Amino acid sequence: MVALDINGQARPSGTWRKKLSGATGPLVGLLALCIFLGFSTDAFFSLRNGLNILDQITVIGIMAVGMTFVILIGGIDLSVGSVLALSMMVMGWTANIAGLPLSLAIAVALVASAVSGLIVGLLVTVFRVPAFIATLAMMSAARGVANMITDGQQIVGFPDWFMMLAIDRHFGVLTATVFLMLFVVLIAWLFLHYRAEGRMLYAVGGNPEVARLAGINVQLVTIAVYVVSAVLAGLAGIVLAARLDSVQPSSGFGYELDTIAAVVIGGTSLSGGAGGIGGTLIGVLIIGVLRNGLNLLNVSPFLQQVIIGVVIVLAVGAETMRRRRA
Repeated sequence: MVALDINGQARPSGTWRKKLSGATGPLVGLLALCIFLGFSTDAFFSLRNGLNILDQITVIGIMAVGMTFVILIGGIDLSVGSVLALSMMVMGWTANIAGLPLSLAIAVALVASAVSGLIVGLLVTVFRVPAFIATLAMMSAARGVANMITDGQQIVGFPDWFMMLAIDRHFGVLTATVFLMLFVVLIAWLFLHYRAEGRMLYAVGGNPEVARLAGINVQLVTIAVYVVSAVLAGLAGIVLAARLDSVQPSSGFGYELDTIAAVVIGGTSLSGGAGGIGGTLIGVLIIGVLRNGLNLLNVSPFLQQVIIGVVIVLAVGAETMRRRRA
């Protein structure tokens, strides 16, 4: 729920205990999952495996931050996987074929991602296209453009420093890509809790009309959220390119589903107005730990999809029951 402060600004209602309660269930689930996998396989609690999990969740973790913003305002973004691929291909073409410095190519890729998000935001706000349809259209269009850039061919070979971002472990523990994910998560958490603009997201998701009457520019907030989501998807594409040392237009298939799943499992309501970055981080960890544990247990990839689908249903069901009790 959303309330207004004495200055007419939107703020999430409730105490800190209430704010944290939405993430309590997912946290308990994460701990139970870790205990189960720890007893099921000897390799799970090793330091190497823990670091591997962190490396594996960087892409989804960055994307999930943007998706959290989108779902908080009551929207949905099905295009993030395709925007990720578009960002990768723009960066690869700009650097390896056009011959621009890689740092400049990364900036161009992020601009292309931002344009994708801007188009979606305008479709949703100005042309009143439902978010599901607008992002579905962008999912197809961005994937098509990503394939057109190189006629469906991959691009390989980047400077060594770029690949080292996902390999070198600083302080012997974390890679630069993991630090980047944690930095994005921290900035997003601070934004939602300590900035008036962050509290506006809760207001728009809680009741757009009330938010408008309170003086919030709902259209501008909505457009900005979709732009941020697209830029973070593009940034995740850069991280994935560093991990693979290559870019290909088929990258990111199904990533939007994992991203939405992580946000929902983390306790953010699909109807908007409730949730947060802390729960999303737990949801991302649950997805990462679950995939890692199932791989250690030699579970079929097809069965893994079924299991993750069941987990999503259980998470949404638990959230619905919790809200009914509240």
